[in-house]
Amino acid sequence: MGFQHVKMPEQGDKIRVQNGRLVVTDQPILGFIEGDGIGVDITPACMKVWNAAIEKAYGGKRKVHWAELYLGEKAAGIYDGNYFPEETMDAIKDLTVAIKGPLTTPVGEGFRSLNVSLRQTLDLYACVRPVKWYQGVPSPLKSPQDVNAVIFRENTEDVYAGLEYASGTEENKKLARFLREEMGADFFEDAGIGIKPISAFGSKRLVRKAIQYAIDNNRSSVTLVHKGNIMKFTEGAFRKWGYEVAAEEFGDVTITEDELWEKYDGKQPEGKIVIKDRIADIMFQLMLLRPAEFDVLATMNLNGDYLSDSLAAEVGGMGIAPGANMADNVAVFEATHGTAPKYAGQDKVNPSSLMFSGCMMFDYIGWPEVSKLIEDAFEKVVGEKVVTYDFARQIEGANKVSTSGFADALVDAINKA
Repeated sequence: MGFQHVKMPEQGDKIRVQNGRLVVTDQPILGFIEGDGIGVDITPACMKVWNAAIEKAYGGKRKVHWAELYLGEKAAGIYDGNYFPEETMDAIKDLTVAIKGPLTTPVGEGFRSLNVSLRQTLDLYACVRPVKWYQGVPSPLKSPQDVNAVIFRENTEDVYAGLEYASGTEENKKLARFLREEMGADFFEDAGIGIKPISAFGSKRLVRKAIQYAIDNNRSSVTLVHKGNIMKFTEGAFRKWGYEVAAEEFGDVTITEDELWEKYDGKQPEGKIVIKDRIADIMFQLMLLRPAEFDVLATMNLNGDYLSDSLAAEVGGMGIAPGANMADNVAVFEATHGTAPKYAGQDKVNPSSLMFSGCMMFDYIGWPEVSKLIEDAFEKVVGEKVVTYDFARQIEGANKVSTSGFADALVDAINKA
């Protein structure tokens, strides 16, 4: 496949998909998008850490060949003002796996969000956000070590689908008239109207991916998070469809919470994953009071947005929260925070969100030794109170370092491992 501005490395192999599985050689080509704002600081720092960990883990036998791709402000400068070039979408599909820094959504450019557009264009239907505590990281919880959950957030439906009609517009008036006259609905005049689509197809493929993750990673439970007690035909249907896919496609390895107590007296049998469900608002309380009871969470778009950010605050905040947006095979890993333009170019911020997203990426391509080295180095460095400014203001006696200084400390710890 030929590209106008994307330059593929001269060496390396593109990841292939065979029988639904990734085929990754020892010399894969991975795409990266630098990102806007602080992307100029955190992406080079992470590259240094990732490459050092690869070298340490495999002694030169494995190497990533990086291909730079373009979205956001950097793309606009290259593609004549186009923040969202089609070539980049083609390149991500061609490479299968990529990672990106934070992106700015241009005002008045026709995009609700570059990130949302990316997810919808590539049908990256699952936003995956692991949340766990690392030794030494400041936390508001008494027992942050109990938090170790992975959130699967449906990415393409719910209120994020963009089906909104502004108050006063002709489209709004037409829809409001139909709802009142044809459907018997009753709501205030001049209300903005949004439509919340939740489908069996979208719900089942999200829950299917969550259950398969639980199987592949020896997780003990999958909890369906919903507000089905109120929104019975959308969020309630998500719950119903989630249980259906568990029973119909994973019945040999899953049991419901009711079955756990009725058949097994509450003692989980070996090799079985418990499928639970919880009301969304209660889930926030439970993840504060009894987080150890929950493992993998599967939920819809808006609930997942709230939950993933809230849970990140329990274990150190968005500055270290990793994430990915995935289709069946194509995956784009990302920093989960914003561009923080007031800090751009200052070599100041914590690069760990993007760095740990890279750890997710290496696990995804079957290189777990890389992520293990990075996580161990992170705990060692933070344990020595060598941290960026965000943690330094919370840790007494901290040695505050720059973005690049933190990366250098991690590389040093990796090399000494």
